[in-house]
Amino acid sequence: MSTTSDNAVRAYIADHRDGFLADLAEWLRIPSVSADPGCAAEVRRSAEWLAGKLAETGFPVTEVWETEGLPAVFAEWPAGDPSAPTVLVYGHHDVQPAAREDGWHTDPFEPVTVDGRLYARGAADDKGQVFFHTLGVRAHLAATGRTAPAVNLKLLIEGEEESGSPHFPALIQRHADRLACDAVIVSDTGMWAEDTPTVCTGMRGLTDCQIDLFGPDQDIHSGSFGGAVPNPATEAARLAAALHDADRRVAIPGFYDGVIELTERERELFAELPFEEERWLRTAHSHATLGETGATTLERIWARPTAEVNGIGGGYQGPGGKTIVPSSAQLKLSFRLVAGQDAAAVQQAVRTWVADRLPAGIRHEITFWGATRPCLTPLDHPALQSVVRAMGRAFDTTIRFTREGGSGPAADLQDVLGVPVLFLGISVPSDGWHAPNEKVELDLLMKGVETAAYLWGDLADAWRPS
Repeated sequence: MSTTSDNAVRAYIADHRDGFLADLAEWLRIPSVSADPGCAAEVRRSAEWLAGKLAETGFPVTEVWETEGLPAVFAEWPAGDPSAPTVLVYGHHDVQPAAREDGWHTDPFEPVTVDGRLYARGAADDKGQVFFHTLGVRAHLAATGRTAPAVNLKLLIEGEEESGSPHFPALIQRHADRLACDAVIVSDTGMWAEDTPTVCTGMRGLTDCQIDLFGPDQDIHSGSFGGAVPNPATEAARLAAALHDADRRVAIPGFYDGVIELTERERELFAELPFEEERWLRTAHSHATLGETGATTLERIWARPTAEVNGIGGGYQGPGGKTIVPSSAQLKLSFRLVAGQDAAAVQQAVRTWVADRLPAGIRHEITFWGATRPCLTPLDHPALQSVVRAMGRAFDTTIRFTREGGSGPAADLQDVLGVPVLFLGISVPSDGWHAPNEKVELDLLMKGVETAAYLWGDLADAWRPS
């Protein structure tokens, strides 16, 4: 696209920036806290506000979709070209709890702009990053003279992401025909740093469980019976100790089955990032790195599967001593999964591993709390390359690549809709997601607007999915 078009996009954004930010501030004043039952009406008001604003933007279809919990918002704007790609943008309009006494400098639901930063709960996570698409599509139309986007554009903005998306899989399964698309754009993510714009190419999956161990029918005297009967607390500790081998690899047989290994090119791209271990350790509130031998810190948190002990307990926990063999113990484990791993297979491997390691006289129960699938988009995918080009035009610099170590509902979209998931976010680590004084950098927010304005035309020009 020509420099003239780029200038037209930037001019349109500049002319409409103040109105866009005023609208965003209005939305941020709605305390759409999904975790608080007392805010259910506010979450609904947030959904209705967004549906109305999307209609005002120009979307001919805007709907509030009900769930068994809190509502989502769906919008659709056809391109008018049957061969154009169909793209679904995902985000969420609910926010984390926030109160002034948590350490906020100002009212978390009264937006304040200071030194080019907009402070409010949801400014970055995720209302700001959802809302930049409204100005982005308008700039796209203004700069190209189009009356509809170059792609068939759909939005799905969830209302329960901050509460674990309990009804999201059922929602997308129920509406799979309306959500059908060629690619998903997730705008609920971030970049490496202000001066290092990046595109995320994947997220890890997750499955976690509690293992309950039972020995004697009641706590018994450790002098009269200890050393002659199995101790469930000891067995919980033995399981935890056996979870990794000497190289810090997960020692559960079959755990790594199917893992898609990093390519040398991906390793090189990770290594290009300006990673400072000491700074990262401060962010992690930790004092040394430790993990799988042969993998760097970034590889460990982005592209390698893990097993973590989240909690361990059993027996007497009060002051002083109590000489018993406890009747029960508990172990809580979580497993982050990477592309190629199957959560159900991992769960079965864990069940078999536990059963094989426990002695006679120890009864056990394992409870898994569901699973989130990993997702990964290949570096050479044409839709990903469009995201990279659009972002490169907006930032006027080389775009680098990351992955996300956490897990989220993006994988549900990939699983149900059967399409690649791409990530477009402009938030930076200092934005303080879930923390007091959450903010968004306004210049970066405008770069998000600009990226979205370029993206739809690039996708339509460069990609015609079968």
